[in-house]
Amino acid sequence: MRTVLIAGAFSLVVALFGTPLYIRWLVRRGYGQFVRDDGPTSHHTKRGTPTMGGTVIILGAVLAYGAAHLFTGAPPTASGLLVLFLMTGLGVVGFLDDFIKISKQRSLGLRPRAKLAGQGLVGIAFAVLALQFPAAGKDGATPASTHVSVLRDTPLDLAFAGAAAGTVLFVLWALFITSAISNGVNLTDGLDGLATGATTLVLAAYVLICTFQSNQSCYVLSEVEARCYEVRDPRDLAVVAAAVMGACFGFLWWNASPAKIFMGDTGSLALGGALAGLAILSRTQMLLVVLGGLFVIITLSVVLQVGSFKLTGKRIFRMAPLQHHFELAGWGEVTIVIRFWIIAGLFVSLGLGVFYAEWVTGA
Repeated sequence: MRTVLIAGAFSLVVALFGTPLYIRWLVRRGYGQFVRDDGPTSHHTKRGTPTMGGTVIILGAVLAYGAAHLFTGAPPTASGLLVLFLMTGLGVVGFLDDFIKISKQRSLGLRPRAKLAGQGLVGIAFAVLALQFPAAGKDGATPASTHVSVLRDTPLDLAFAGAAAGTVLFVLWALFITSAISNGVNLTDGLDGLATGATTLVLAAYVLICTFQSNQSCYVLSEVEARCYEVRDPRDLAVVAAAVMGACFGFLWWNASPAKIFMGDTGSLALGGALAGLAILSRTQMLLVVLGGLFVIITLSVVLQVGSFKLTGKRIFRMAPLQHHFELAGWGEVTIVIRFWIIAGLFVSLGLGVFYAEWVTGA
C-alpha cells in the first residue's frame, strides 16, 4: 500500500508545482489555444490560453511510478508498464495534434486518417504486448487474456476459433475499447476542468478496485476461493491509477475555471488510454461503461446529433457535445462542470457498488 500512496503523493506534487513552470514556458513560446469561431462565443476569451498541459500529467505519472518503486524497492510489472506505454503513446499522438493546431493556428491538427492511424498503431502494440510476458508462479498468466470481461473474465473467449484468430479478435476488441474511451474523454474536454475532474473520479475508483483485487487475488490467498480475482498484477495497476490520479489532481488546480492551462488532446487521449489500459488489464472492460458513464453520455450526444442531422436535417441539441448545449441554453460554465462532476461521481459510485455487490453475492 505504501507504493500506491507514494505514487499518488509524488505525482500530485510534480503536477501541482510543475504546471506553473510549464505554463510560463508555453507563454514565452506563444503556444496558446486556438478557439473555433463556430463554438460558443464565451470561449473566444480563452483564445491564447496555454495548451498541451497533458504533458505535465504524463510526466508526473511516469516519474511518480518510477519513484514509488525506487523508494519501496518493489520491481515494476509488465501490467503497470503497459498501461503507462498506452497512456504515453496516445499522449504523443495528441501532442502532435495539438502542436500542429498551434503552429498552423487552425482548429484542425492531424488529419483524421493520420490521427486514427497513430491511435491504431499504439493500441495494436499495447494489445499484442498485453498477451505476452507470462508470469512465473502465476500459472503463466499474461497481463491480459482473450476473454471478454465485465467484473472479471467471462466464459466468452475470443480464442474460440484458435489461438491466432483469438489474438486478432482480442486486438480488435482492445483497439475498440481504447479508441472509444480516449475519444470519449477527448469530447468531454470542452470546459475548464470538466474532463480532468471526471477522469480523476474514475481513476480513484480504479485505485480502490485494483487494491481490492490485490487483497483477494487467486495468486496470494492461502486458500483459493471461487470469488478471487485472476488479475496478473492488481497492486501495480493500483499504483499506476494512483500516479495518474495524483497528477490529475495537481493539474486540476490550474485547469479549474478560469483555466490557466488546457490539457489539450495530449492530455485527453493520454487519460483515455490510461483508463482503457486499466480496464483491460484489471478484467473490468464492461464495468468501464458504468464508471465512465459521463463519457458515454457525452459521446452519445455527438452520435445522436450527427445521426439526426444526416437523416432528418434537424439537430437534437443546440450544439454537441452535450456540455455546449447547456452553455447555449444559458447555464454558466462552472455550473455545468460541477453538475457534470456530480453525474460522473454518481456513475462511479454505481460502478463501485456493482463491483462490490458481485463479490459479496458471488453472482
